[in-house]
Amino acid sequence: MECIDEVIKFIKKLFDSDEILALHQPVFMGNEKRYLNECIDTTFVSSVGKFVDRFENMIKVYTGAKYAIASVNGTAGLHVALKLVGVQRGTEVITQPLTFVATCNAIRYCDANPIFVDVDIDTMGLSPNSLQKFIDEYTEQRNGYFFNKKTGNKISAVLPMHTFGRPCRIKEIADICKEFNLALVEDAAESLGSYYQEQHTGTFGEFGVFSFNGNKVITSGGGGIIVTNDPTLAKKAKHITTTAKLAHPYEFIHDDEAFNYRLPNINAALGCAQMESLDIILDNKRHLAEEYNAFFEEKSIVFAKALNETKQNHWLNAILLENKSIRDDFLNQTNDAGVMTRPIWRLMNKLKMFNKYHTDDLENALWLEERVVNIPSGARF
Repeated sequence: MECIDEVIKFIKKLFDSDEILALHQPVFMGNEKRYLNECIDTTFVSSVGKFVDRFENMIKVYTGAKYAIASVNGTAGLHVALKLVGVQRGTEVITQPLTFVATCNAIRYCDANPIFVDVDIDTMGLSPNSLQKFIDEYTEQRNGYFFNKKTGNKISAVLPMHTFGRPCRIKEIADICKEFNLALVEDAAESLGSYYQEQHTGTFGEFGVFSFNGNKVITSGGGGIIVTNDPTLAKKAKHITTTAKLAHPYEFIHDDEAFNYRLPNINAALGCAQMESLDIILDNKRHLAEEYNAFFEEKSIVFAKALNETKQNHWLNAILLENKSIRDDFLNQTNDAGVMTRPIWRLMNKLKMFNKYHTDDLENALWLEERVVNIPSGARF
C-alpha cells in the first residue's frame, strides 16, 4: 500500500504532534479536579455520596431513559441486566461474534451459552436479517417461548452491540424480539451519544448498558450504567447491584443473593464532570471524522460511516482495507511510526472458551475481521 506514509503524516498533522499518538485518551477540561477534591474533603470516596445519584440522573436525562443504575463497570452492568431478564443456566443468548470479549463473558457469568449470528457490514453490528434467519431455521416455539432445535435450550435473550459507537439496526432487532417474545439487552458500552432514528442507543429493549472505562468517549475512571424504562426492573437492578441490603439504620439484612457492583462516589464525581463536557467532546470528534472522511476519499480508502438514519458518537473511527495482508502492513507501519492503530477484535467464536457454541456462516464478520483498522480518534483541544 503506497500511501501509508501519507496517512501517517496526515494523522500527525491532524493532532499536531510528533509524539506517540494514542488510539483514544480521556479529556479533562472542566470540574474533574474540583469534584474529586470534594469527595476527598468530605471523605465520601466510596459507596456513599451525592455524585452517584447525580451521575445516574445525568445519564437518565441525556439518554431519555426513565431509570439509570450505576455499576462498577459495563461488564457488571451487562451481567445484572442479563440475569434480570431471565438468562440462566441452560439457556442461550443470541449475540454477535464481532464484539469485545465482555459481551460474551457476561453471558457466561449467567451460566448461559452464546449463539453467534452474523453482523451487517455497514453497521458492524448484529444483523436483523441474520437474526430472523436463525429464528426461522433453528428455533421452535413451546408454551410461548423459543427453543434452539439443535441444542434443545431455551433462547432467553438477544444481545446486540453498537460497534465503535455505530448504531446497529436496533429498531428492526427490537421488532423481531417483540414478535418472538425475546428479551432485548443492548450492549451500548461504546455508544453514549449515538442515536438510531433520533432515539438514543440503549433504550430500545428491556435494558441498555454503557461503559465509562478510561478509553471511552467520556470516563469515570471505571464504571458503567444500566438504563431501563421498566420501574420493576430498575428497582431490582439497584437492589442486587448493592448487595440486596434492606434499608435499616444499623442492621445488616440482605434478602437475596446479589453483587457488590456499586460505583464508588469518587468515580461518579469524575463521571459528572465529564458529562458536563460531553456535547463539546462529541462535536470535536465529529469534526475529526469529517476531516478523516475527506482525506480517505481522495486516497480511495474506505472510511467507515454510519447509516443515514443514525447519529454516531465517533468513539473509534475505522477504515476498511483491501485484505488481511494490506491490513497487517498498515498496522505494522503506522505503529512503528508512533501512530497507534489496531485491528478489530478477533471473532469471539475463534476464542478457545467460545469456539464450541452455535454459529451461522458469519460471512460478513469474517470479511470485516480481515479488513477493519481503528485509527486515532481522541478529541483535540
